[in-house]
Amino acid sequence: MNEKETVLLDSFCGDLGFEIVFAGRGRVSLASYSVTRPGLQLAGFFKYFDPSRILVIGNSEYEFLRDLPQELRRSRLKELLSYEEIPCIILARDLPVLQELIEEARQTGCPILRTDKITTAVMNDLFFYLNKKLAPSQSMHGVLMDVSGVGILLTGHSGVGKSETAMELIKRGHRLVADDSVIIKRVSDTLVGTSPETIRYFMELRGIGIINIKNMYGSGSILNEKEIELVMELENWEEGKEYDRLGEGTLYENILGLKVMKHVVPVKPGRNLSIIIEVAARNFRLKSMGYDAAQELIDRTIGR
Repeated sequence: MNEKETVLLDSFCGDLGFEIVFAGRGRVSLASYSVTRPGLQLAGFFKYFDPSRILVIGNSEYEFLRDLPQELRRSRLKELLSYEEIPCIILARDLPVLQELIEEARQTGCPILRTDKITTAVMNDLFFYLNKKLAPSQSMHGVLMDVSGVGILLTGHSGVGKSETAMELIKRGHRLVADDSVIIKRVSDTLVGTSPETIRYFMELRGIGIINIKNMYGSGSILNEKEIELVMELENWEEGKEYDRLGEGTLYENILGLKVMKHVVPVKPGRNLSIIIEVAARNFRLKSMGYDAAQELIDRTIGR
């Protein structure tokens, strides 16, 4: 797990559909997968309180606060907001914002947000969001493509032709996720790849320079993220080296502790790599549905 992820408040609220009531420090520091409804804390019990968690106030917490005498209500909110690590406080169900809450939040800069969703829905949205944001991650050199619905990570040494192959795939109607650098996150038992924000939609073609795929081919040519299901390593053809011809010897790439099926594809003049990758994507789909052409051929041969 990443130790901490800091997100701009506008981006955080845009992703989750929250209204900004008080922007405070203007950012949200995420350090915990968990979300808390601070009922015990509003009742005065702060033992075991984890201030690194996002706080959600629902109907129960709100009505409890309203029933407290004004001075006691202010005292409880003051003690709660004295924990400056609290990422933000979210009011569910479009609940009115208590004046004492805003006044105490101003002292520490804690953002106050609001949504019309019910409390359970807010908690669920935050759970999925935090699991994605705080997932273990790593960067890999390569190109990530969506080919016929299959997330394919093209790897190989610089100059082997990854970007040129990706360009041909884009022309054939497939979509680019990331070129050159791929940020990979492990979300539960899946690997999700995306591009660094600064180079998103850009591609480098030797001899041409930098191009913007979205501007050149339209929004249908790009995708912001994709599950990585297959790795295809491009390598220069080596005379005398034995390459897999039947598809019996399955290779895997270990990424963040998960095994991903891998093909090593030799590159030499005259080979149409884009078609080979399209075929690999379709064959992967067939295998995932239980059909293996190599095994069928072996069975037929042995049957004779």
